[in-house]
Amino acid sequence: MGDFEKKTAEYLLQIKAIKLQPSNPFTWASGWKSPIYCDNRKTLSFPEVRSYIRDSFAAMIKDLYPQAEMIAGVATGAIAHGVLVADKLELPFIYVRSGAKEHGLGNQIEGFFTEGQKAVVIEDLISTGGSSLNAVTALRESGCEVLGMVAIFTYEFKKAADAFAGANCSLNTLSNYSTLVETALKTGYIGQEEVETLKKWRLDPANWEVK
Repeated sequence: MGDFEKKTAEYLLQIKAIKLQPSNPFTWASGWKSPIYCDNRKTLSFPEVRSYIRDSFAAMIKDLYPQAEMIAGVATGAIAHGVLVADKLELPFIYVRSGAKEHGLGNQIEGFFTEGQKAVVIEDLISTGGSSLNAVTALRESGCEVLGMVAIFTYEFKKAADAFAGANCSLNTLSNYSTLVETALKTGYIGQEEVETLKKWRLDPANWEVK
């Protein structure tokens, strides 16, 4: 567990951007029952956390993608983070909608870019990977070269890992579900008896039920 993974997890728990409730699960829009709920938009309300995420993203991109020419944020959750990172790195910024607008210019990608420009995509949360990779596809079809994606947090679902592999898109995150559970246990947020429940959910979230 890297220092930045642990620190990010600590911040997300501290500001309640992530909540863990194994005995009183949340219901996602998909209908899944979940012992965890993640709202990374809350990180924007805390300057210390916001700056930490910005600086960590910037360092990650400099290390992994030094050839990056542009930052692309996935709407809507990663627009603000993308702007902060682009400003830190002094790079152009664009953002990608879930689909083309039905009025005006009908754009799915907002901002100026040129064909062949090398982009790193920023996302706030990776669940199944579908909406995140939709942005990658849109950028590629518009002529951008996508170097990879960086995100604040991933649930580490196998479905997402398979999807990113199938799309030939690398993914790196500031923290992840395994680190979060370990950090929550060490800080007393959850007890040992809840750890197995949380682990089982990640392996089969669609069919998970409270025992």
